[in-house]
This record gives sequence, structure tokens and C-alpha cells, in this order.
Amino acid sequence: MLGLKLPSDPKWVDIAKKNIEEILTDHAYCEQKAASYAISLIISFPEKKDLVLAMIDLAQEEMSHFKMVHEIILKKGYNLGRERKDEYVLKINSFFPKGGSRIDHLVNKLLCAALIEARSCERFRILSEKLKDKDLKVFYRKLMISEAHHYTLFLKLARKYSDKKEKVDAKWESLLDFEGKLIKKLGKKEFIHG
Repeated sequence: MLGLKLPSDPKWVDIAKKNIEEILTDHAYCEQKAASYAISLIISFPEKKDLVLAMIDLAQEEMSHFKMVHEIILKKGYNLGRERKDEYVLKINSFFPKGGSRIDHLVNKLLCAALIEARSCERFRILSEKLKDKDLKVFYRKLMISEAHHYTLFLKLARKYSDKKEKVDAKWESLLDFEGKLIKKLGKKEFIHG
């Protein structure tokens, strides 16, 4: 369903299990950054009424997820910790060349967001299946479903705003190929994407 070219390295979940405090901190910041990304789309493309409405809802949902992760961190007696640079997201967002029309720029941003949400969905599925903590298993199962919805939302919007569906699909395939090579190098750190 997600179209990912390469699944996460099975060793990643072992790293996540041993470093759950760091995973939760990274996850919290991922949610906060997703909310910021939605707001940035509103600021950059205010004339796209349906995009603005979708991003308002998304930003609110992502901040509610941030709050939920933060509450889990506090409940477990952990500290939020500092934000860390997300190499995965930086590389995904740099895939498409600069320049082009505003619509190309919008479509590229939407495709990048769709891919990040797809990989998050896959990682949350792994956590929901492999963690021993029953509350975290249930939590990540619910968020997996939410991430799948976000993935399809961004992909649908990208296809809507492009003048040619085939062009979007070709961009999407090239981004998926790039991500497959990228994810092969990652998965050795206690990050949601890394």
C-alpha cells in the first residue's frame, strides 16, 4: 500500500527498543515539525483554499500527537530532550531541484511530505508489533493509521494540483527509488526515520 521500495532494516526495532526514551523524543519533534510543515504550506500557498483547510486540520492533529507523545515521555519519567537534525527528512526534502513553477514547487513539497508520512507509518507499524510495552503498542497502532491517512492526503493533493497525473506519478516513483537507496544507509540510530 505504501509503495516503499525497501522495508526498514529489522535491526532498527532492536535499536528502538533499547533506546525508547530517544525514540520518543525524536518522535515528539517529528510531530512538531509536521505541524510546522503544514503551517508553512498555508503561508506559502494561501490561495489554495482546500489545501489551507486540510493543513489547518493536519497542523492541529500533529500538535495533538506531539502532546500525546510528550505526555508519554512525562508518564515514563523521561525528559523531552533536545531536537536533533533529521538526516532522512533533510535528504528527502532536497531531492527535487530548486526552481520551477510555484505549482511544481507545491507538488514536490506534497510528494516529499507523503513519503515522510509513509515511512513514519511503516515505522509505527513495526513499533506497534514489536514493542513489549502494551500501551506503546496500542499508541503506535493508532498513530500508524493516522500516518497512513496523512500519506494518502498528501499524495492526493499532489495529484490534484499537478497539470498531469503521469508527471506526478513519475516524480513519485523517482522519489521512492531515491528513498529506497537512502533508507538502506539509515536505520542504525535511535530516530524514527534514521
